Amino acid sequence: MNVYLIVILFILLAKYILDFVVEVMNNQHLQPSLPAEFSGVFDEEKYHRSQQYTEEKSKFGLIQTTFCTAGLIFFILIGGFNFIDQMVRTFGFSPILTGLVYMLVLVVFSGFLDLPFRIYSTFVIEEKYGFNKTKAKTFILDLIKGFLLLIVLGGPLLALVLWFFQKTGKLAPLYIWVVVSLFQLFLTFIAPIVIMPLFNKFVPLEQGELRKAIETYARKHEFHLKGVYTMDGSKRSSKANAFFSGFGRSRRIVLFDTLIKKHSQDELVCVLAHEMGHYQLGHVLKMMVVSILETGLLLFLLSFFIENEGLFAAFKMEELSIYASLIFFGFLYSPVSNLLSVWTNVVSRRYEFQADQFALQTTNQGEDFISVLKKLSADNLSNLTPHPLKVFLYYSHPPVLKRIEAIREQTK
Repeated sequence: MNVYLIVILFILLAKYILDFVVEVMNNQHLQPSLPAEFSGVFDEEKYHRSQQYTEEKSKFGLIQTTFCTAGLIFFILIGGFNFIDQMVRTFGFSPILTGLVYMLVLVVFSGFLDLPFRIYSTFVIEEKYGFNKTKAKTFILDLIKGFLLLIVLGGPLLALVLWFFQKTGKLAPLYIWVVVSLFQLFLTFIAPIVIMPLFNKFVPLEQGELRKAIETYARKHEFHLKGVYTMDGSKRSSKANAFFSGFGRSRRIVLFDTLIKKHSQDELVCVLAHEMGHYQLGHVLKMMVVSILETGLLLFLLSFFIENEGLFAAFKMEELSIYASLIFFGFLYSPVSNLLSVWTNVVSRRYEFQADQFALQTTNQGEDFISVLKKLSADNLSNLTPHPLKVFLYYSHPPVLKRIEAIREQTK
């Protein structure tokens, strides 16, 4: 049997087994008794419901992962990638256009397979627990807009990548690294202005005490803002959130309308102070640099596998191509990506503690900060006691009890 095929099948199965074991352990780690810290925020019924929500999402995720992994392995073994390649080649397009069409067919095919799972998750599970506010029209429009954005933004970038590999030889990874890095920065600037408004409505926060408090806090800490906005998050979910978008002087504070309705002014300032802390402490810039370096590593390793005959044989491909090389290399790179993701999550969790500390030091509102963390966890039916292994592997934020514990330590 082809060595590359053995390695790829091992990678797919190992990832599946790891995910399965972690989810089972996480469900078994659910605590029947409400943590004392959350007494008065969760009642017993709501706490039990949060555990049911965690279990149901977990089990559904395992069903989806099982289907996708089995389907992908079957597709590889029957030569599905080659079948699509041969079909696309009959159009007689240039190599770059053929690559674009090939990728588009695979995206559409995988999207259709994933669609029933997205529908069930949104309109059954999220609906059952009172989170879903998405109408069928909104759901369909989101799919169409996402697909068009993929074509408008992803198409030209992919065409450029294929062109560099075709025309610049060994220097292609270097050129592509520069182009992709610039594209990432470009998206950071245009996303809040062009892309995000395609999906949600952003309006300036009305004049009042909340806006005054936010702007006063920002000025006090010399944090330049383009504006303070509210977003109609309630059109899709009752869950609440807040975030910063943009970079440099184009930064915007965005508050979900659901967040404003449920929290006090001091609590909201604490949330924004935390997000601001990420910028002031350089976390955003550092993570962007890490992302750019990881892209460089990926392209460097990819250069060794472009049109590799053994790798193509594993997928039963009849002809070599640069565009298929990008896909097939992704299977080999996934363990590296997963390991980097674990490391990134470790760093991210440390940054979250640091941003919490920044918020606490600059607002002196420890109890308000703890209060908003508790309310968000209760409103979102969060798992209060995730298994440490799942936290280590997949959590970008520390568990809420750990964050509250750290805040209390700092306020002693």
